[in-house]
Amino acid sequence: MNKKIELKGRVFLTFHIKAVTGLHIGGTETGIEIGGVDKTVIRDPLTNYPYIPGSSLKGKMRSLLEKYQGKNQNQRIGQGFIHSCDKADEYADCDICQVFGVPGERDFATPTRLIVRDVHMTSESADRLDQSGRTDLPYTEVKTEVSIDRVTSAANPRQMERVPAGTVFAPAELVYSVYDGDDCNPAKDVDRLETLVKGMQLLEDDYLGGLGSRGSGKVALEHIEVKLRSNSEYLEKPKELGKYASLKDLIADLKNLQKQIRATIGIQ
Repeated sequence: MNKKIELKGRVFLTFHIKAVTGLHIGGTETGIEIGGVDKTVIRDPLTNYPYIPGSSLKGKMRSLLEKYQGKNQNQRIGQGFIHSCDKADEYADCDICQVFGVPGERDFATPTRLIVRDVHMTSESADRLDQSGRTDLPYTEVKTEVSIDRVTSAANPRQMERVPAGTVFAPAELVYSVYDGDDCNPAKDVDRLETLVKGMQLLEDDYLGGLGSRGSGKVALEHIEVKLRSNSEYLEKPKELGKYASLKDLIADLKNLQKQIRATIGIQ
């Protein structure tokens, strides 16, 4: 079935992700060759800097929102499940599937609203870690954990690689599209920005990456900037809508941001 869909504008949210506690986002299991580390972090092959994949950031926000809204986990992804609407009427009212997307084989689907970029370690953080001389591996620490066999009381030590607390990854970029046309409502898209911001708040309150229940992965979203490219002025410099020191400040101004977006792209 052919559909007519028009891009009304794109909202760009950029920010810094600061590791409040050590951060572990797993890479390939090659750690045995570089010092006996059981779980290594993912690294940029060109710089060797650890980074945060956009898929990890997007997947974590989606997972937290699904639990927040009590969504049914009905779609297998890898070893786990996510929520994915399988009926058109359900999809029309599902903020999560509208924002984060559904599998391409759904014939009722409209374009995914959210793009999430990979986030790289800042050169300032890399230099600070490099110059400190205190990291166990390049730009990372090794955290040793010990599990105890409850029957034999034998200790089983494991070594986990983490990016140290205080490291900054930036700029993180979320690109949120607003559409009009068949099965698309631009006013609802602007309203659904609240769902994305809730996902960011849930992330701050939870953890990113692995080992979170044991202390790793607490992050803070800082130095947030919001810009907009409208359909009518897409080749012009993006319109600056707001700058916020913290996520708390962004949330306090969210209604005003939505009002500015509606006015700029010409929707009620």
